[in-house]
Amino acid sequence: MKNTTSKDILEYNDLQEEPYSSICRLLADEISKNLPEAENKIWHRHPVWFLDGNPIVGYSKQKAGLRLMFWSGADFEEDAFDKKGGKFKDASIFYNSLSEINKKDLKRWLKKSEEVQWDYKNIVKRKGKLERLK
Repeated sequence: MKNTTSKDILEYNDLQEEPYSSICRLLADEISKNLPEAENKIWHRHPVWFLDGNPIVGYSKQKAGLRLMFWSGADFEEDAFDKKGGKFKDASIFYNSLSEINKKDLKRWLKKSEEVQWDYKNIVKRKGKLERLK
């Protein structure tokens, strides 16, 4: 079954100023298309996609631009990420125009997000300790 982007995320995207609204729409379309099994919703006021309740990818508007974050991205072995997490395994890239988005890279990262997962869903239960799922 093909997943669609939630109404709340579509509304979030529409509320952003250009060019960020267009960037959000493109990211939402590509993420939903490439992660059809993922649940998506607004989580902590930002669009996030989950696999089996575990956060995988999301984005948010920040001073530096539109931040696309992969919760387990530090282990993707990708040089393109602007920022890699310290304590956690997240990695991010910032966009300020549609032309900066490489769909081929995005598709590869989304595939890796299914293959490389740390268990954020149970991080509170484990008192901040991350365990590898995949």
